[in-house]
Amino acid sequence: MPNASPEGPAVTGAAIQEPTLDEQIAAYQREYGDLDPQVEKVVSALGRLNRRMNVAYGRQVATLGISNAEWEVLKTLVLAGSPYRMGPGELAKRLGLTPAAMTHRIDRMATDGLVTRDRDESNRVRVIVELTDEGRTKWLEAMRMASDFEGDLLQDLSAEERGVLGELLIRVLRRVEHTQPDAGGRLTDLD
Repeated sequence: MPNASPEGPAVTGAAIQEPTLDEQIAAYQREYGDLDPQVEKVVSALGRLNRRMNVAYGRQVATLGISNAEWEVLKTLVLAGSPYRMGPGELAKRLGLTPAAMTHRIDRMATDGLVTRDRDESNRVRVIVELTDEGRTKWLEAMRMASDFEGDLLQDLSAEERGVLGELLIRVLRRVEHTQPDAGGRLTDLD
């Protein structure tokens, strides 16, 4: 049975249970009286959902022998379109990484056969990172797993509700993209 403590949330064994959204909002309102509980409920729910989905996706790609970070590179190369290649600098910017971090990630992925790194034949100074057949196979399997997970996640919503939710989230996303245009990738202060 969980042990309630006046200092914090209930403890079960070594795991600490996160407060419910209502408990969190009540605590925030107690400490900050100007809090809009409707806004906080939406934002906190999105934050928790994002965190839990990232954990679930990480577990899925781990079964394929890749990390979330490697999955992001594979996804970015696929989004570039056939022949699924781009320069490491462009990859770094799209993923919000420093060039050194990108180089380290590409090194691991090349060793694992997920990408190749070769000199551009038309410009020998330029390096090109390209998705391998193995990398594309891993990406496709991860997409299959993600599609199953996402279908299960939204199974309690009707097609109409999914459509409405999608449109509402896109509207919020557009606001963030407008007010924080650098939040989706590498920050300019890292250039």
